[in-house]
Amino acid sequence: MTASRTDLFARLDALGIAHTTHDHAPIFTVAEGEGMKDDMPGGHSKNLFLTDKKGQLVLVSAQANTRIRINRLHSAIGCGRLSFGSPDLLHEALGVRPGSVTAFALMNDTRGKVRFVLDTALLAHEIVNFHPLDNNATTAVSADDLVRFACDTGHEPLILDLGALAAAADAAQ
Repeated sequence: MTASRTDLFARLDALGIAHTTHDHAPIFTVAEGEGMKDDMPGGHSKNLFLTDKKGQLVLVSAQANTRIRINRLHSAIGCGRLSFGSPDLLHEALGVRPGSVTAFALMNDTRGKVRFVLDTALLAHEIVNFHPLDNNATTAVSADDLVRFACDTGHEPLILDLGALAAAADAAQ
């Protein structure tokens, strides 16, 4: 069963994680949210649900403006070449639909099938912002509490400097 926004907030409260939520019109891309972010302090995320040919599932949460080289990421995390996971696989694994991908959806991966990759640029912010399982709101928590939440769901994040990985890949070409 997939968690609801209410379930997410109850879990955050149970963990003692302070959170603030701003309701807004549905946002499907980072670009669509540009104007709304002005009133929300902190780092804003982009979240990618990826898979390799062997079925390894990866959730990447990065600073919204971080450039990610998906064709190079696999070697840094030790899996096969990555591509975007299908909407059905996303819903099966994380219980959300495209446009609503979020680190908070890790609470729906009770079988621990998804690896979590977290960008250092996002963690450089005291506050980080994610959709609360649906793209019609944004929820802010501290960066430390995001990591604590992920660990509580059984997903120890692999913390990488995704911008540096992209820059190194560009320099190698």
